[in-house]
Amino acid sequence: MAALLPTKIHYHKQSKELEVGFNNGEVYRLSAEYLRIHSPSAEVRGHGQQIPILQYGKKAVGILNVEGAGNYALKISFDDGHDTGLYSWDYLFNIGKNQEELWQIYLQRLDEAGKSRENNVIQLHQI
Repeated sequence: MAALLPTKIHYHKQSKELEVGFNNGEVYRLSAEYLRIHSPSAEVRGHGQQIPILQYGKKAVGILNVEGAGNYALKISFDDGHDTGLYSWDYLFNIGKNQEELWQIYLQRLDEAGKSRENNVIQLHQI
């Protein structure tokens, strides 16, 4: 099988979605929030942990900059200050292909932790 390579990379500022097309014909639109919570950085993935560190309050996050990292990845800078982690072509393809399932897992983890996608939301707990 030939290597997966991007044929199109376009950030839609208004919808805050990164559109990535691949040489196999598949195209994914990935929200800035989705990319941010699935950052491949050690800050999000953890240092050797199997379960990523839960990111929350990222609903309104946007992308400031997208740049190539060699011929194998993108470096994405977010407006919340996060700019570490390289999104390889394979990684982008996999999170695009599995977007629905990964999103549902994320929403479930948020719910279980009592966290929100909204920024600065105070969760009230009954005593």
